[in-house]
Amino acid sequence: MGREGAGNDIVEIKVHPRRENNVGSPPPYQNKSVFKKWVPWLVPLFVVSNIAVFIAVMYVNDCPTNSSSCAAPSLGRFSFQPLKENPLLGPSSSTLVKMGALDVARVVNKHQSWRLISCIWLHAGVFHVVANMLSLLLIGIRLEQEFGHMLGILHSSLMDSDHRCSIIVRDEFVKDDNTGISVGASGALFGLLGGMLSELITNWTIYANKSAALTTLLCIIAINLAVGLLPHVDNYAHIGGFLSGFFLGFVFLIRPQFKWINQKACPPGYIAPPAKSKHKAYQYVLWVVSLIVIIIGFTLGMVALLRGVNVNDHCSWCHYLSCVPTSFWSCSSRQVYCQSSQLGNQLNLTCLSNGKSNLYYLSADDLSKVQQLCAQLCS
Repeated sequence: MGREGAGNDIVEIKVHPRRENNVGSPPPYQNKSVFKKWVPWLVPLFVVSNIAVFIAVMYVNDCPTNSSSCAAPSLGRFSFQPLKENPLLGPSSSTLVKMGALDVARVVNKHQSWRLISCIWLHAGVFHVVANMLSLLLIGIRLEQEFGHMLGILHSSLMDSDHRCSIIVRDEFVKDDNTGISVGASGALFGLLGGMLSELITNWTIYANKSAALTTLLCIIAINLAVGLLPHVDNYAHIGGFLSGFFLGFVFLIRPQFKWINQKACPPGYIAPPAKSKHKAYQYVLWVVSLIVIIIGFTLGMVALLRGVNVNDHCSWCHYLSCVPTSFWSCSSRQVYCQSSQLGNQLNLTCLSNGKSNLYYLSADDLSKVQQLCAQLCS
């Protein structure tokens, strides 16, 4: 502060601390986040709900009653199907179908569209549910802390979109329940990864170490999508979830530009560069374009789904997006066939591919499990 005398008049001149180019150096306490930190509760609720649903599925499965042998029989009613049938330590495919697994034929031919939602809450086994829930905690907690209820809107939208892509780009309508059903929330998890990528792009100005963050995120996404090229993994759901999350992120996860944040958070005594608008022009463009893509994509997806469109009929290479055949594995769905003869409640099955046969005692309610028993016998 300086003072200048002229007769009896005193003029006081205030000098604000400033740096070159009129950009104030932020004091230590300005390094705190200017955004509200939300207390995460939605992601933990999703995790608890998925685990509760898995326990309920295992209760309905009741392996000791419905199968001749079980894994971990000491668990009683909650024991797992034999490892040859389900190596993930979980229920039978028929139980998953009963509880709402995604079955192409039932959705397209019987119009059971509710399976698009129910299948996301189901998991094929302990390893499946643990891997998905750990991923949800690692990805979702951070996003919920930053965006709060917006994450709930994003996740709910993803839950309705990921498996739709899986159906309309399905390789074929398989009849074997062991290979024709899809369960799990990994498509929505890929949507959160897509949302993280679009959030980084649209909020580019507020991030430090941009290139490192972008490279790391792209590597994680590429590795996870590459795993989906293995057989028995529904990569169509992963791709559909990722694309949905990517475009939804531009709509729901937008932040103000850095200059506007710096101007609003600048403490007294510091001068921040002026910001003409709250957001950059490119953020508005991405928001509008993404919203249009989402609306068009959702509409076309629903029309294709309800009409039973198979994209592979019009795309000769699309099946490679879900599985790439190599000398180590095949991507074709293996159909199994059995010869059966029944006398009363006794059913004799003989697998035509390996010659194995077995005698089963079935009630009238168990006749729907014949295909599952055939698959077990031929495995």
